[in-house]
Amino acid sequence: MHIKRLIAIAVFIVLVFACKEDNIPSKAKKDIAEKIEEKKIIEFGFDQSQYEFKRDTIKKGDTFGIILERHNIGYPEIFQIAEKTKDTFDIATKLQVGKPYTLLYSKENNNDSIQKPTTFIYQNTLEDYVVIDFKDSIQAYTKTKPITYIEKTATGIIENNISLTLEEKGLSQVLANKLADDIYAWTIDFRKLLPGDRFKVIYTDKYINDSIYAGVHDVQAAYFEHKGDTLYAFQFETDSIKNIKDYFDEKAKNLRRAFLKMPVKFGRLSSRYNLKRRIAYYGYKIRPHKGTDFAAPIGTPIMATANGTVIESTRRGGNGKYVKIRHNATYMTQYLHMKAQNVKKGDYVKQGDVIGWVGMTGNTGGPHVCYRFWKNGRQVDPFKQKLPEAEPISDSLKVRYLEYIKPIRLRLDNIFFLEAELTKETENTITEDPLTDIQ
Repeated sequence: MHIKRLIAIAVFIVLVFACKEDNIPSKAKKDIAEKIEEKKIIEFGFDQSQYEFKRDTIKKGDTFGIILERHNIGYPEIFQIAEKTKDTFDIATKLQVGKPYTLLYSKENNNDSIQKPTTFIYQNTLEDYVVIDFKDSIQAYTKTKPITYIEKTATGIIENNISLTLEEKGLSQVLANKLADDIYAWTIDFRKLLPGDRFKVIYTDKYINDSIYAGVHDVQAAYFEHKGDTLYAFQFETDSIKNIKDYFDEKAKNLRRAFLKMPVKFGRLSSRYNLKRRIAYYGYKIRPHKGTDFAAPIGTPIMATANGTVIESTRRGGNGKYVKIRHNATYMTQYLHMKAQNVKKGDYVKQGDVIGWVGMTGNTGGPHVCYRFWKNGRQVDPFKQKLPEAEPISDSLKVRYLEYIKPIRLRLDNIFFLEAELTKETENTITEDPLTDIQ
């Protein structure tokens, strides 16, 4: 066999040297060209064989001008680039510390004594980037890397808590957060899951350029067994204009309430609504506290507790920076002492949207958000209200919804728990899940 292989190699070499380019058939030439083309590596729309890529991140004190000056571009040219591209992307003001950028150097100019970049690429997010090209003429444009969504399924049986169950399976903790915060927040207390509780889920993972994992994108449907009850959840779009999606059970009942219990995910209740509060600093005089305080580190995201329209986003007196939202004719909420707001007057926000960040503006002794709850124009204690359920699905949509979930439920019912999961020993104790701090 070894001798035959040597003979075959020798024959191949002879044939190669015996052939001239002119003797190669046109179809063979085309196939060769296509194979060469396939080997090209394209990134940000540029051929890596034509450019040298130099990568870095924005450092404190970096500006577009400082970066380009470091790389041999003069200020007259920098000014011209910034001016001609500011309508597309204001590179002078929008660079953020820690964000990656790439400079491209044309390999055609490798013999030049002073190497200068021809292109600046700024990655605003993992998938979005801005290209400022000044090789021949100055142009700027934004692009998005190709995104692929892959549908997957997962099952699990709780031994300790859902976080550990997912970790053992190599699954993202984002999946735990979505189940606990987005889907079953009002129907299951995830701090008190029981050994033997189990779940099935259909979800999509997000990939950039088909290779870079970008996390869990969405959960289409879920099934949870808890304390002997079975709880289905199906995602359904109820308003295509406002892009509102909710989770409903198999009977079209909304799984969430109209209001979240608190405006921050991670924090502690530091001061309750109290109309008879006395403070030593004011000589123990009654100073009513009409808000509910949640202590959290500066910069903690503050969420809208329900869908609604922003009616105020400003700064005033002891309130500091705040946002006020009208949810309907009955309810309004207000969020005080923000470090900064993330919305403006007139914006429509959905439950869970980040509307600002915890700060210490106004009269405050420490970082927290003062959450105020208004019912019929009067401030009340949100914890003592019988909060309404979220809007039920309309009769016109209910028929469509029930038809929509039929094949999805069939898929859920045909996802079976693994034998290894079913045979695991579990202890009959209630365990606390550290996923959330308070309800």
